[in-house]
Amino acid sequence: MQQPMQNMVLAGIDGSSISGAVADYAAWIAKTVGSPLAFLHNIEQSPSPAVADLSGSIGLGSREHLLDELTELEAKRGKLLVTQGKMMLSQAVERAAQNGVTGAESCQRHGPLTETLVEWEDHIRVLVLGVRGELHDGQSGKLGNQLETIIRSLHKPVLVVNRNFQVPKRIMLAYDGSEAAGKALDMLCTSPLYKGMQCHLVYACRQGRQPGNLLIEAKARLQNAGLEVISAKLDGSPEQQLLVYQQAEDIQLMVMGSFGHSRLREMILGSLTLKMLTQSNVPLLMLR
Repeated sequence: MQQPMQNMVLAGIDGSSISGAVADYAAWIAKTVGSPLAFLHNIEQSPSPAVADLSGSIGLGSREHLLDELTELEAKRGKLLVTQGKMMLSQAVERAAQNGVTGAESCQRHGPLTETLVEWEDHIRVLVLGVRGELHDGQSGKLGNQLETIIRSLHKPVLVVNRNFQVPKRIMLAYDGSEAAGKALDMLCTSPLYKGMQCHLVYACRQGRQPGNLLIEAKARLQNAGLEVISAKLDGSPEQQLLVYQQAEDIQLMVMGSFGHSRLREMILGSLTLKMLTQSNVPLLMLR
């Protein structure tokens, strides 16, 4: 892929066990909404190798020899990473074809992943990522090193995948009337991806707060868009109540706004977004 495609579904893959599911969700979205599909494998630049100071126990010439060897090993490692990445991209494209999406593009980039995604943001319709990469593969409760930064940096929908692919039949919109939640509501009303799904419109808050007309107005918009809607108000800790509701109603995809408060408030109260990302066992579609 020489240049990013317009309005593309972009899937970031690596060697983690969740990458297959990332490819499957991305293919499902691309096929349903009629957008082009692209896979991205990003190689982070590693620091130059260094020889430790051995307090004179190894002579200068020996240290220089070791540095040359380490530099050569790093170059070989880089070539292997490129080859491995191309193989993963080829497998992802083939997997997409098996899921009914032909002509998927692939790209390999070097450098910080966030920078690449910000550069391509205007071309992205939906970004699909795994909840964690190779470094934390299999470590429940861990997030990918750059996931939070990516979600904060982009103003496009980011689907965070944390389990094997399943076509969602019941989705939940965590709605609080915020700007990000409003974008999520607009997306549900306009995108063909959600047609035929049962939508659970949920307002979760600490006890005492009332949604007013928020739920009534949002429910009417979703129904006018042709969605089957069930609305609910939950009292208590939002992240706990949302997770309990998700399990009780067998929700298969959650949609919510992300990082709605200032950094200072998040430091004091904690971030609902991060808590949901680390604790949810179904994919989350995040918007900010």
